[in-house]
Amino acid sequence: MRLLIILMLIGIIYSLASGLFYLTRDQRDSARLAKALTWRIGLSVALFVILMITAFLGGVEPGTL
Repeated sequence: MRLLIILMLIGIIYSLASGLFYLTRDQRDSARLAKALTWRIGLSVALFVILMITAFLGGVEPGTL
């Protein structure tokens, strides 16, 4: 479970960095920026839902990560 959380956090950081890159460098194609930020939001929501479900089921206890 810890590996999944770490991989999702790395994915969130990567999509945020790519969104920043597309924002600053590629100003003619905003579709790539929107796609990168959509991935970030999706991964963040998915991580939140996974953490809530595992906390509810007792798989992850607060403060033990």
